[in-house]
Amino acid sequence: MQSDNQGDVIAQVTNTLVRLGLLTTAATSIDAVLTDAVKAFQQERGLVVSGDLNEMTLRAIEEARWKLGDRGLSYNPQKMMRGDDVATLQTRLIEMGFDCGRADGIFGPRTESAVKEFQKSVGEKADGLCGPATVMSLVRLVKTVSGGSPVALRDSAHRAVRGPALANKIIVLDPSSDAHDAAVAFDIAQRLEGRLIALGVTVLISRSSNKTPSDNERIDLANKSGADLVISLHTDNYKNNSAHGVATYYYGNDLHGAHSVIGERFAALVQREITARTDLLNCRTHAKTWDILRLTKSPTVRLDLGYLSNPGDAARLDDPQFRETIVESIAIAIQRLYLSAENDAKTGTLKISDLRRAGIRKD
Repeated sequence: MQSDNQGDVIAQVTNTLVRLGLLTTAATSIDAVLTDAVKAFQQERGLVVSGDLNEMTLRAIEEARWKLGDRGLSYNPQKMMRGDDVATLQTRLIEMGFDCGRADGIFGPRTESAVKEFQKSVGEKADGLCGPATVMSLVRLVKTVSGGSPVALRDSAHRAVRGPALANKIIVLDPSSDAHDAAVAFDIAQRLEGRLIALGVTVLISRSSNKTPSDNERIDLANKSGADLVISLHTDNYKNNSAHGVATYYYGNDLHGAHSVIGERFAALVQREITARTDLLNCRTHAKTWDILRLTKSPTVRLDLGYLSNPGDAARLDDPQFRETIVESIAIAIQRLYLSAENDAKTGTLKISDLRRAGIRKD
């Protein structure tokens, strides 16, 4: 990056961080104060907290510049508009029962359709353009939906329609391609593929043993597949060997009150199943805004199945029987996701054979 361009970037970054209350004065260079402010921003936005002005952080800071009403919003398939203003618009539409999907801050065709429906309901020209008149209508109106989150209600209804059987489900498995864990992630994905196919699931694996797709290609595959669920399989590393345990991540943005309802539920289920069936430390579930979670349309979770930098976790993951236990935990969590509450079982007790006896698994 040239020095003058770097200066422009720093100026834009610091101006946004000042407006967000994370800095008191604008900085002219990357110093300790700016780095701390960037870390605070990353923490707030569900990004990896590094203090680095990497591509994802710069994009998030650019999106944070915008408040609803700062600019007109519309759908452009060549370059979709992104920003906090779009997320605010989506959140308000969702609160009033208009289906724009999740509040991901991206003005796509589903958001345009929801804007048109809202405009019709208030007697405006239904052109899908969110300008001053539409913003004022949004500001004036209060929430008209009661009895629970519209997104949660829609997701629950969708799950009920699809039913508990796995035979009509499509699941995408996305094993890591990182050098340190590509082999273990791919092996677990193949083992899980076998289990799920036996249960009647249509399974797609995002990569082969000799092909490494980009993140965008993985997201595109998942979106084109019409998947019911996407599971991204990884391990973690740390600078020393003290860190250990399993953690699960789903899409969520507390700033906009947005999260994947099904993703959050599955994250909790799989985290509980794995920690109940193994001795991996429970590092809990976490809401994040990573691209694989945010841009994939289907409910998506990322599993970090231990730390390869920890000798204990590494030894466990090197054991084929332990990998089988991980696979069974994930398979059971998938089934529990689609079971109604009255048919669910205590964590760590359900087995594949139970599904056959219940008629959920059909041979």
